Amino acid sequence: MYKVAIVGAKGLVGQEFIRVLEQRHFPMNSISLFEADRFAGKKMFVAHREVRVEETTPESFKGIDIALFSAGGEVSRYFSPIAAASGALAIDNSSAFRLEPDVPLVVPEVNPEDIKWHKGIIANPNCSTIQMVVALSPLHRANPIKRVVVDTYQAVSGTGTAAVDELTSQARQILDGQTAIPHVYPHQIAFNLLPEIDVFLDNGYTKEEWKMVEETRKIMHASDMAISATCVRVPVFTGHSEAIHIEFSQPISPDEARDILNEAPGVKVLDDPTISLYPQPWSAAGTDEVFVGRIRQDASNSCGLVLWVVADNLRKGAALNTVQIAEEVVERGWLHPGGEK
Repeated sequence: MYKVAIVGAKGLVGQEFIRVLEQRHFPMNSISLFEADRFAGKKMFVAHREVRVEETTPESFKGIDIALFSAGGEVSRYFSPIAAASGALAIDNSSAFRLEPDVPLVVPEVNPEDIKWHKGIIANPNCSTIQMVVALSPLHRANPIKRVVVDTYQAVSGTGTAAVDELTSQARQILDGQTAIPHVYPHQIAFNLLPEIDVFLDNGYTKEEWKMVEETRKIMHASDMAISATCVRVPVFTGHSEAIHIEFSQPISPDEARDILNEAPGVKVLDDPTISLYPQPWSAAGTDEVFVGRIRQDASNSCGLVLWVVADNLRKGAALNTVQIAEEVVERGWLHPGGEK
């Protein structure tokens, strides 16, 4: 049994950490909840009992076996090395360590073996990257992928509680004939689309788009894969959607792709246009799978396919994948309670 800590427990992902740990019966004999000082002293329910939220300090990780982080890059950058030095395995959901060469970036269905070379910190990928590589990886193993063009439709919960509240309030204001004033996003999000997630880079891409490029290459060990992304924030509460255009080395039929994906871990195929069956963020919310549909030949490329991929960004895109990494470490015997990692 393991002593687990959650840093960022009051956030949307932190709360999802707790739900996932409970639902999957993770082998823990204690759980410690940490946050910034403004939340210290508040209480949260874990396994039907109240647990006090403590302020995160350098002393917080003594005796901890696994520390799950989702408190932002600045907090992770400071406290994850401290947790690792204290003997804990830090699994970080921020972008702070994802592209560090000595930190594994892991999706358990894709590259679990990378966990072995960790030095106390393992990075959890970006939410939009996770669901894409879960769908791409089994196809890539069968028929190497040369190029990917992806357009994402990302829910506001990926930004946090304030964004969820803003979408709710703006929708009400507009339906009541009032003017919506944006605070979280640069423009109104209700009844609107914003092709701007994170900051713009000098190359014209946003940081979110470039994360998908670099993280996918690292996770799939495909440094030469050509990838282009356009990431769009949409007025959906939970569930990221992606239209993925894939060019393979050899021709592949939609039926072949369906057969491969039907056998792939973590994937559920929903694909029957005759009855309008395809993945939707509304129905994906609260689930663990990566849903794939609209599998069709790319009319512009004889070696191409087009997929529609949807997943719950708070679960598989964040909390679930993080817990799955911890489960993988435990199941493979790569972590021992109170002992050497």
